[in-house]
Amino acid sequence: MSQHNIQVTVNGRLHTATVEGRLTLSDFLRVEAGYTGVHIGCEHGVCGACTVIVDGQAVRSCLMLAVQADGSSITTVEGLTAPDGTLHPVQQALRDEHALQCGFCTPGVVMTLAALTSGASKPAARTLLDALSGHVCRCTGYQGIRRAAIKLAGEPGAKK
Repeated sequence: MSQHNIQVTVNGRLHTATVEGRLTLSDFLRVEAGYTGVHIGCEHGVCGACTVIVDGQAVRSCLMLAVQADGSSITTVEGLTAPDGTLHPVQQALRDEHALQCGFCTPGVVMTLAALTSGASKPAARTLLDALSGHVCRCTGYQGIRRAAIKLAGEPGAKK
């Protein structure tokens, strides 16, 4: 097995490790670094549960190797809440719209929406809704998640 030294910054904290070349980023984040908010579902990039933000972009961490993240800045769902406990606007919107149920898909949904809403301008509701099509949720029926996305877009009259 090939071993590689990596350094990544996760939620503002530097992590240095020696990893096998075949270790996925999702496994590194959960097992090696302890960020269990990264959920592993399908391991094929289909369900979206493992989504994290790598250098500002939403990424399926089950499809990325840990060695590919070397030198990157990564944000997991644990890194979104403020130190005082204040929820990130995406987390608050999901809470307000009762978009949470079992919670398995929630971190991935949160990270996708957080990546898209992190800029100075709000994305269109259609952009956010389209991005959600890459997430599988078996519990909520999606309506609360869709309402939260529309709320984040600031388009009260947007077509649901």
